Amino acid sequence: MDKKPLILVTNDDGITAPGIRKLIEVMNEIGEVVVVAPDSPQSAMGHAITINSTLHFTKINVPEKTHLEYSCSGTPADCVKLAVNEILDRKPDLCVSGINHGSNSSINVIYSGTMSAAVEAGIEGIQAIGFSLLDYRWSADFDAIRDYVKKITLSALENKIPANVVLNVNFPKLKEKEISGIKICRQAKAYWVEEFDKRTNPMGLDYYWLTGKFINEDKGEDTDEWALTNGYISVVPVEFDLTAHHAIQHLNTWDFENK
Repeated sequence: MDKKPLILVTNDDGITAPGIRKLIEVMNEIGEVVVVAPDSPQSAMGHAITINSTLHFTKINVPEKTHLEYSCSGTPADCVKLAVNEILDRKPDLCVSGINHGSNSSINVIYSGTMSAAVEAGIEGIQAIGFSLLDYRWSADFDAIRDYVKKITLSALENKIPANVVLNVNFPKLKEKEISGIKICRQAKAYWVEEFDKRTNPMGLDYYWLTGKFINEDKGEDTDEWALTNGYISVVPVEFDLTAHHAIQHLNTWDFENK
């Protein structure tokens, strides 16, 4: 590759999060980097976009002058939209989102701001990868996975991610030498059972904290949850066409006219 690829970096934990700082470090070894990320944490925002208030972004001084950085007042999806339409002078060769502090495997992909940024890039026709580490701590050890992040990124640039697909990559919380390898997986059929912790404030008003349990009833050994439990890095190809194609034939048998 003669010309360095243009890589857009974003996340949902905010531009100061250790995960994105490590991702920027790795991407600077690969290509020309532009960072557009939220100015505050936007976890679990899903694919929300800002339509009822204004958006703004601020250029950040990077002392080393290794790349460009902008903090954005919006959501992860907003960051990608602004980058493509207002900040960059050409379409990126790749968008990477993360490295998220915490899991985005299985059903978590639906709620994830990290993956929604990657999906937004995919909608724009940009190759995209979301990276997540199964460690919610701010002090998570991202050094243990940096070489794998680089390998996966270089493989995507060399081989090209299929059209209309983005990659959801999750790393187990292990030291580098303990990682079993990389597995291409399907998304496990799992779900959350929500519980709300109800409390009352000093003014007598009730308020709620969302809690819950993650339930994985999928016993398949080809799933992301199995891979992560067994020390593998999971790579799930994700489509943003949500059509349930297998249901179309059945729905065409319904008689709507005689109801």
